[in-house]
Amino acid sequence: MDRPAPRSTAHGLAFLVFLSFIASFLTARAFATLNPDVVVISGGIHFHHFWYGLTMIVVAGWLGIVYDDQRYRRFCAVLFGLGCGIFGDEVGLLLTFGSYDSELTLYFFVTVVSVGAMALLLLRYRELIEHDVLSLPGWESAMYLGVGVAGLSSLCFGSGLIAAGAAVLAAGCLIAAGAFWWHRR
Repeated sequence: MDRPAPRSTAHGLAFLVFLSFIASFLTARAFATLNPDVVVISGGIHFHHFWYGLTMIVVAGWLGIVYDDQRYRRFCAVLFGLGCGIFGDEVGLLLTFGSYDSELTLYFFVTVVSVGAMALLLLRYRELIEHDVLSLPGWESAMYLGVGVAGLSSLCFGSGLIAAGAAVLAAGCLIAAGAFWWHRR
């Protein structure tokens, strides 16, 4: 039987936001670099991935406001960080009106903001962050693992490896479903 989820602190949630941000930023940057010709165009409109990130940010904010429940705070923090990373990957494009490869994006967002903020949080609030991040119930850790694995399937799909993408997505969904079942037991 799992013990109840510990209450999250603002410091631990902030750490999860930055950790999720870095993971999605680097994944989006790797995908865009390895697959520069993969674009989503519908009705003549080019959907840059900052729209997906913006959608995740809005959904995380909305859920955080509507569901004032401790159980959803970590989920909203992770979703917000993932959305910020995807959005942040295209900040160079937005700031320079067309230069996706702007080094401003990489150096400013990843190095200065994310790593610096995480370091400051760890220096000041290390014990609280360790408690928030390392004391997750087993089912919740497995749920985040499943979501992460499912998210990695986008790299396969974007590279045209449909069968591999489907397998990775199925594995992520199975892990998340298993975690949900574990929690409901």
